[in-house]
Amino acid sequence: MYIEQGYKGNEGLWKYLVLPLGFIGFMVYNYIVTVNSNIDIEAMMQQIIDRFGSNLVLISLLAPLVAGFFVVLGWTFLVHQQSITSLTTSRKRIDWKRIFFAFGLWSVITIVLTGIDIYFSPEDYVLNFDLMKFIPLAIIAILLIPLQTSFEEYLFRGHMMQGLGLAVRNRWLPLVVTSTLFGLMHIANPEVEKLGYSLLIYYIGTGFFLGILTLMDEGLELALGFHAANNLITALLVTADWTAFQTNSIYKDVSEPALGWDAIMPVFVVFPILLLIFSKVYKWKNWKDRLFGRVLSKEEFVALTDGESKLA
Repeated sequence: MYIEQGYKGNEGLWKYLVLPLGFIGFMVYNYIVTVNSNIDIEAMMQQIIDRFGSNLVLISLLAPLVAGFFVVLGWTFLVHQQSITSLTTSRKRIDWKRIFFAFGLWSVITIVLTGIDIYFSPEDYVLNFDLMKFIPLAIIAILLIPLQTSFEEYLFRGHMMQGLGLAVRNRWLPLVVTSTLFGLMHIANPEVEKLGYSLLIYYIGTGFFLGILTLMDEGLELALGFHAANNLITALLVTADWTAFQTNSIYKDVSEPALGWDAIMPVFVVFPILLLIFSKVYKWKNWKDRLFGRVLSKEEFVALTDGESKLA
């Protein structure tokens, strides 16, 4: 009953609209400016990196989203008067073991898949490792990237999913809307400019994967761990001149950017396998109800939780 955790705060439609509309408005503005700009964004980014260094540029890119993380938590606590625990999970406390399990699993898979690609396509990669440059990157990435990814999870899979779910009283519509918006949020990324809009299949598919994780597991923990690992390990392992994060990573991808099957393969192969693994580990049942069932009314939720408290 993750969506129903929203009943534990002070409800009100406007309270669920301010943050999403503000963020979406900012992203739309950013996209319009990018599309209508005559400036070569890639060249401009390279000039900024040459002047200030990739670490400072990385900090400047992450800082607004890190700030957003604290805004979402502050809004939840002060305006909704809802606990951060109930925004995170339907469990009595946040399950950190779930976060670390998802983080570790996807980290290992990402490293293995990247290693395989480097082994079979060595001409596409250049060893970029410089210990004195890598250490500052690692510190910055470890401190900031999990906050950046957590902001996106708490906004889309937390705040928006709970608010929309309480409004429409079902689970499938919040899943579809938040997953699609999450994917479209990346439309201004340089990767999309280079590879084309078909890459949005990957981003929207990732949104659906994270949304299914949240609904099936009745909490954000697995999504938080996966998303942090995805961005952090990638930033440390591989960089390219045309990616959003240009870092002093271990390897640099020097191949000509092209949208191939490997770019969207995770959506149709890897993510379903991961869902199967998680379902076995955490014994998920009632897929249809958890993904497409109705959301309880506040009265039903209060009666159910009161009954469980008395039994406990």
